[in-house]
Amino acid sequence: MTNMIDVSNLYFKYDSEQPAYTLEDVTFHVKHGEWLSIIGHNGSGKSTTVRLIDGLLAAESGQIVVGGITLSPDTVWDVRQKIGMVFQNPDNQFVGATVEDDVAFGMENKGVSHAEMAERVKDALELVGMTEFMTREPARLSGGQKQRVAIAGAVAMRPEVIILDEATSMLDPEGRLELIKTMQAIRERYGMTIVSITHDLDEVALSDRVLVMKQGKIVSDVTPRQLFSEEDHLLDLGLESPFTSKVIDKLAEYGLTFSANYLTEKELENELWALLSNR
Repeated sequence: MTNMIDVSNLYFKYDSEQPAYTLEDVTFHVKHGEWLSIIGHNGSGKSTTVRLIDGLLAAESGQIVVGGITLSPDTVWDVRQKIGMVFQNPDNQFVGATVEDDVAFGMENKGVSHAEMAERVKDALELVGMTEFMTREPARLSGGQKQRVAIAGAVAMRPEVIILDEATSMLDPEGRLELIKTMQAIRERYGMTIVSITHDLDEVALSDRVLVMKQGKIVSDVTPRQLFSEEDHLLDLGLESPFTSKVIDKLAEYGLTFSANYLTEKELENELWALLSNR
């Protein structure tokens, strides 16, 4: 599997007078079709990193390659064609008078034909479950619905990469879970590469790899299973243990033992059935 994104030796400061770098020697890759989560404390450099990838900020030094194109002032618009960004507050992204208009806006700027545009809008809204809201004003939608429309607008552009910059952080638990399932469906349908900045463990659990950032540096590159098995590491990041780990800890008080201190919900279900059948 080849890399969709290659980031090499990035250095960045918001102000040249800063004594320390906001990002210091950041290097990582994201494979085609991979879901990468980036986590860390506020100020660790997560959002700065993805804004550099999309060309919203310019690095002091280092290299970014997206889909085989090296990011530079001359190629920034070519790189952006490959990326769909979804931010924390969807209100900042809405420009259309209706949901349908908003999803179509980016395609109008690209000169997509009206027939193809209509088809893409229809497909994108169906995928995120917002077809019945096509004629609604975006401002009158709930937070979760607004975020679904923002994702539909990104998907309709047919990007190769979708970047979620804390896109679920303003939603309630139910809204977050629905949005995460929507992103999983989009990934499966289009094979898109996903990069998510998040504090949500359900979102992290769906990813293939997790980068942990601290003070502008990448301090670990692990699988979700590896991350969740290190409870002290989670607490250091301000994250709670996953639900299944809490269940395992509680059941251990009653003498039940499991193969690991972190299991997926399906794995936990299977091991519980096995334990019960042996009693």
